Amino acid sequence: MTVVPSRRATMTLFSDPASIYSHRVRLVLAEKNVTCEIVDVDPLELPEDVVDLNPYGTLPTLVDRELALYDSRIVCEYIDERFPHPPLLPVDPVSRATTRLYMFRVENDWYPLVDTILAGGKAATKARKELKEGLVAAAPVLAANPFFMSEEYTLVDATLTPLLWRLPMLGIELGGAAGKQVNTYAAHMFKRPGFARSLSEAEREMRGG
Repeated sequence: MTVVPSRRATMTLFSDPASIYSHRVRLVLAEKNVTCEIVDVDPLELPEDVVDLNPYGTLPTLVDRELALYDSRIVCEYIDERFPHPPLLPVDPVSRATTRLYMFRVENDWYPLVDTILAGGKAATKARKELKEGLVAAAPVLAANPFFMSEEYTLVDATLTPLLWRLPMLGIELGGAAGKQVNTYAAHMFKRPGFARSLSEAEREMRGG
């Protein structure tokens, strides 16, 4: 169940300040200029609100009046629909579905590799290699349009940019022509005012900021 008794007067995001999943949601909030209380949470010491509202005990968890949401993609799409300007999903059904498919690919192909790298151990080396190869393969796609397969900023960009911000921390350096294409796209995303507002202190420190 996601409908719960109202506990807070304002929209609240319980966020892990170092998590790519929470960063993704904070980025969407920032790009939409949504006023939201951000509550930094240690994932190993969840507050009672998160335990009560989210049966999975995961972050991010969004509370908006009587509604509690979890799973970062569901939260991002809810924010986009609740605050429709500027839209971060295309209007027409085909483009909308295609954009969701791109998000699915990033979430399922690359996000788990980030988790594996952060966990360390032997599996991290293989995951690091797979992620680097995947980004190199995607370089021409990133270079083809101002944004990911689009003329406008979308939820795909908000999904991919937090991953690119973490590359130095993950021990991934991209060289050559493909690396330049990825880095050019990343730099373009990092310069957006919304991205700067989305960063937690922990994330700024990932790049010595």
